[in-house]
Amino acid sequence: MAEEKKEEKKLEEKVLLIKRVSKKIPGGNYVTFSALVAVGDGRGKVGIGLGRSLEVPPAIKKAINYAKNHMIKVSIYKNSLPHEIKLKYKAAKILLKPAPEGTGLKIGSVARVILGLAGIYNASGKIIGSRNQIVNAYAVMEALKKLKVRQVKKKNE
Repeated sequence: MAEEKKEEKKLEEKVLLIKRVSKKIPGGNYVTFSALVAVGDGRGKVGIGLGRSLEVPPAIKKAINYAKNHMIKVSIYKNSLPHEIKLKYKAAKILLKPAPEGTGLKIGSVARVILGLAGIYNASGKIIGSRNQIVNAYAVMEALKKLKVRQVKKKNE
């Protein structure tokens, strides 16, 4: 139990998007908020969550809880991606490439935040076809799920 508490404290949370959603009903407007949140430990575990509520703070809290419960393990090779990956998710086409040490994250939108929270500090990439940040976030997560572990070759063999 104590280990779980320590692990939760190390998690970093970033709010990626807050949307105000208005719906017409017979009595007037029904206003809710949705929040997209990314959670990561900086050592290969990352998750995203979408929460909806009548107010912003409960929406963020729901999103954080969902993200913590649905974290994935990401394979990292020398603070970068192990290999190049291309993926199409809904309307978004995503390309992620490994980069040498010191390059930084050369990718825009929510992808930079998600990769940073996962512990990937050198990568380049492009998202084409979608400006919807929610779809882009899920596309990045799908790409990270498909990454394979890269083995380090020893000189003795």
